[in-house]
Amino acid sequence: MLATSTSVSPRRRELDFQLFDVLEIDKLLATPHFAEHDRATLDAILDAAYEIAGDYFAPLAAELDAFDYKLDNGNVATPARLKTAVRAFIDAGFMGASFLADDGGLQLPSTLSSAAGLVFAAANGSANSYAFLTVGAAHLLAAFGDDEQRERWMKPMIEGRYFGTMALSEAQAGSALAEVQTKAVPAADGTYRLSGNKMWISAAEHDLSENIVNLVLAKLPDAPPGVKGISLFIVPKFLVDADGTIGERNDVVVTGLNHKLGQRGVVNTVLTFGETGECVGYLVGKPHDGMRQMFHMMNEARISVGAGAASLSIAAYEYSLQYAKDRPQGRLPSDKNPLSPQVAIVEHPDVRRMLLEQKAIAEGGLALVLYCAHLVDIAAASTDDAERRNAELLVDVLTPVAKTWPSERGIVSTSLAIQVLGGYGYSPEYPVERHFRDQRLNPIHEGTTGIQGLDLLGRKVRLADGAGVTLLVAAMRADIAAARAHAALAEECDRLSEMTTLLPDVTKTLLQAQIELGPDRALTEATAYLDAFGTVVVAWRWLVMATRAAAAAADDFNSGKLAACRYFYRYELRQTKASLEHLAMLDDSIASVRTEML
Repeated sequence: MLATSTSVSPRRRELDFQLFDVLEIDKLLATPHFAEHDRATLDAILDAAYEIAGDYFAPLAAELDAFDYKLDNGNVATPARLKTAVRAFIDAGFMGASFLADDGGLQLPSTLSSAAGLVFAAANGSANSYAFLTVGAAHLLAAFGDDEQRERWMKPMIEGRYFGTMALSEAQAGSALAEVQTKAVPAADGTYRLSGNKMWISAAEHDLSENIVNLVLAKLPDAPPGVKGISLFIVPKFLVDADGTIGERNDVVVTGLNHKLGQRGVVNTVLTFGETGECVGYLVGKPHDGMRQMFHMMNEARISVGAGAASLSIAAYEYSLQYAKDRPQGRLPSDKNPLSPQVAIVEHPDVRRMLLEQKAIAEGGLALVLYCAHLVDIAAASTDDAERRNAELLVDVLTPVAKTWPSERGIVSTSLAIQVLGGYGYSPEYPVERHFRDQRLNPIHEGTTGIQGLDLLGRKVRLADGAGVTLLVAAMRADIAAARAHAALAEECDRLSEMTTLLPDVTKTLLQAQIELGPDRALTEATAYLDAFGTVVVAWRWLVMATRAAAAAADDFNSGKLAACRYFYRYELRQTKASLEHLAMLDDSIASVRTEML
């Protein structure tokens, strides 16, 4: 069959456009927080990401997907090439890229480290997952650990000697974390003894590092009921002495492996604590404060899941685009001569439609997650308290959107990539089949889509008396005003301007309904609200991209941005307007259905 491009996604010009033209992240380098870096540093980091992803991550992806992990006396061996890839990642400094210099990191902008992460995730999401879980765990300890915990557990993770996980879910509880049954009992030496089980724990066993640091939710004997009774503990695979010497194995073992539809290259485990009653754990922060602490890692992970979903959409889109350019098949409807040469399938209108929809979803999702990373940088670097608080509030509001929109729409996008390839698309000889399977997990990871909808409509849009939505709308209106300088964007400006009135109006209606009808009834269509909210936000990011493209030289890249923006507004945003108008009606079609009717 045809040979197609194996270059690493996303294309470098796409990342440079997002980072330096749209977000203008080089302006961050003028702040004291990032002053140690310059544009050359950022370019070099991206160069290294593309090189390592191309040399080590991408060639391993199919092998890792097919690798049959086995549990042998509580241990799991990984492929040799995965160890090599992970070591190249660590040696280049990517594990510590976003950490403060005082903690042993590079103190790079999160926007830049997130962009590099997109390159690795697009090349091999499973291999990248070991790193992003570790980075998230280390960030949590940087925020909430004491000096001794940061020295003993966080620094070795930044150095890549220890890896990390988060252990939340239990088989009987699922997403209902208030129902966790894992127990922690104080010991005489100031540590704790844990007992219980965790389910669906990624990367809790492997041979890629000297140690594995599990961050575990558990309840103390005096815990109040519900989530207010949850505490957070460090539970290492191996105990570590005060001087950093690794000691005996802790009483935490893998008692089963979970076999998944996608992302098969990440070892996924059933984790058991305290089979012999000697599982040592270390309390992080104060008792009963575990959910607040874990949400620090969980929210970071949610945006990372969205970024991974965007990277999969980008990878599938770029592969199917290259395939469509290389694959000759059929003739255009106007050509009735059976002896005419066949045309590349990219010339067929319906293939072009599928590619354009992929482009609109993939690049829109990419813009969304990088914008969220940029807000994190603004909050970290700003010396203005109001600017910092506003950035933090926007991140809070957009976290469920950034997690869900690329994940749910990514299923559509990667499915279209399969369709472009036709029968070859569902063959494991081609990567889009793997992209689709991997993508399907993202709407479940770190809180299902329904949970994200409840979070957005039930909590996030209420924060600071709705100030997050007000800030978001103000930012949209400022960018609409800037875009009106370009006559070619008049239609898009008008449509988004309409949304800046409709979205907050519908939000107010739904919030009032929670008071008048009660949350059970009023939150019935929280998922539909989340999707509509996300589509409006992505439409905004598309308008910003189109504004930059309209101001630049007229070439195929910039013309493509304008075309994708037009498509998104005429197809996706038009449907979202109807969805928001329907939400405002408080329709009871779902709420009125009794269980017995299903």
